[in-house]
Amino acid sequence: MNRCSWCNLKNDLYMKYHDEEWGKLNLEDRYLFEMLILESFQAGLSWECVLNKREYFRMAFDNFDIDKICNYDDDKIQKLLENKNIIRNKLKIKATINNSKIFKEIQNEYGSFHNYLKTFTKDIIIYEVNKTTNKLSDELSKDLQKRGMKFVGSTIIYSYLQAIGIIYSHEKECFLYKSLN
Repeated sequence: MNRCSWCNLKNDLYMKYHDEEWGKLNLEDRYLFEMLILESFQAGLSWECVLNKREYFRMAFDNFDIDKICNYDDDKIQKLLENKNIIRNKLKIKATINNSKIFKEIQNEYGSFHNYLKTFTKDIIIYEVNKTTNKLSDELSKDLQKRGMKFVGSTIIYSYLQAIGIIYSHEKECFLYKSLN
């Protein structure tokens, strides 16, 4: 069975993610939040590195409970910095807390983060491969940055949109490939 060329066939976790999760539309706010946080930790690293630590991230970040993360204090930040099972980058950890507060503000403003995304996506799935940014990721990234989010550049947001299924990017050789036609 052929998969996308980026999928490490020696990593069962990565293959499972590729086959069962990546590119599948999931617009539940809890999932949207988790993936935004994980994608922000990917900056400068590989997604495989983050994915391999995903369960540890879930434990360290209270199963991505946004209310808890919004209230993290210096003691919690220090515990996270000492946790060898996650990516211990102080800027990314602080950005997670900051981004959580902004995510929650967006939820309050729009009723859900999905409703916010719809203002950009119009609930349309984009089918494209071999890109790292596009007009949608540029616009969404710019708005999130304007709101004060960190580690949400256009490339990270493009990866995020692929992960949550708004951009469908399975390669032509992949058994999951689909096109708009």
